[in-house]
Amino acid sequence: MKKIFDTISVKSSKLATRAYSTSFSMGIYFLNKELHNPIYSIYGFVRFADEIVDSFEDYDKRYLLNKFKNDTYEAIEQKISLNPILNAFQQVVNQYEIDHKLIEIFLQSMEMDLEKKQYTQEVYNQYILGSAEVVGLMCLHVFTDNNKKQYEELKPYAMKLGAAFQKINFLRDMKADYHDLGRTYFPNVDMNKFNNHVKQQIEQEIEADLKDALIGIKKLPSSSKGGVYLAYVYYNSLFKKIKNVPAHKILNERIRISNGKKIGLMINSLLQSKMKLV
Repeated sequence: MKKIFDTISVKSSKLATRAYSTSFSMGIYFLNKELHNPIYSIYGFVRFADEIVDSFEDYDKRYLLNKFKNDTYEAIEQKISLNPILNAFQQVVNQYEIDHKLIEIFLQSMEMDLEKKQYTQEVYNQYILGSAEVVGLMCLHVFTDNNKKQYEELKPYAMKLGAAFQKINFLRDMKADYHDLGRTYFPNVDMNKFNNHVKQQIEQEIEADLKDALIGIKKLPSSSKGGVYLAYVYYNSLFKKIKNVPAHKILNERIRISNGKKIGLMINSLLQSKMKLV
């Protein structure tokens, strides 16, 4: 029965999520149960595409990404794939009528990572849109459950939240991106002259995104609000920690939130959600 294979497919996405991101897994836990599998399936798809361009150094990344892209569209059209991650993803795309343009924009951003480049403001905005904002919109399709009016109302806030998360990731991962992968995402920034002033300018941009995103989180359906808020709290805590670290340290050390701290944030988020402070 295909139902067994579909179950295995979702479990594969869940396994991938838990292996790659404890923080994202905790956020999913706070969503209503019926939302767990669709969001696991979206994350599994996004994570595997990202791994192709980030980790597979001994292989032809461009070939693998192009194959992954073609397999994705075939899975969506045929409503099945022998790749469990893609099989789980196609179910979500078809069930929640996720705009295929979002998938195309995301995969274009992954292609951008195949080349080492200095980012202009225009290319930076394009990358943020593809790597983060449209992922938030994929999830929003699930959260609003095909309610087109609600989706359009919450769309700009979801994009701001995705952008904020990605920019915080850029600061957190600056050491690996710059030294190991040769990437510099922030536009018009000379990494040899990266200092506290430049860092503060980036942080001001992130603060504005987070402020706008919180407005949208408060408008989310109750089924998704708690989980999204936990992700917001986690990233905001990471951001505050990064703000207290000098620029030179960001370039030489990956800033982290300990698992114990994550659990504390989870409990605090739960209490705030129960007290309807969000």
